[in-house]
Amino acid sequence: QLKLVESGGGLVQPGGSLRLSCNTTVLPLDYYAIGWVRQGPGKEREGVACSSGYDGRAHYADSVKGRFTISRDNAKNTVYLQMNNLKPEDTDIYHCVARAHYCSGYVSQAEYWGQGTAVTVSS
Repeated sequence: QLKLVESGGGLVQPGGSLRLSCNTTVLPLDYYAIGWVRQGPGKEREGVACSSGYDGRAHYADSVKGRFTISRDNAKNTVYLQMNNLKPEDTDIYHCVARAHYCSGYVSQAEYWGQGTAVTVSS
């Protein structure tokens, strides 16, 4: 059973940075596409970024391109989301998700979800 555990959320001022981590129990990690999806109570679900270990591709939502970077450390079974120049509209619950192979459909067809970590961008 795949388990995803997020960490790194918190309160940050606009323009600040955070790095989220998603630690997984999956081996080998590069079999899976790991993504970050944000959805808070009463808010729409939005795919933020995804990294496929299968084809090496990364995908980003237009709203975060140039500000967020997804990366993975297969040796540590961990996927990171570096978030720079944060804006108040980035405030949300960020979930780590996984599906086999490719990022296509990672928002609606994720096979596994983490519990989420809260990010608040406020002055």
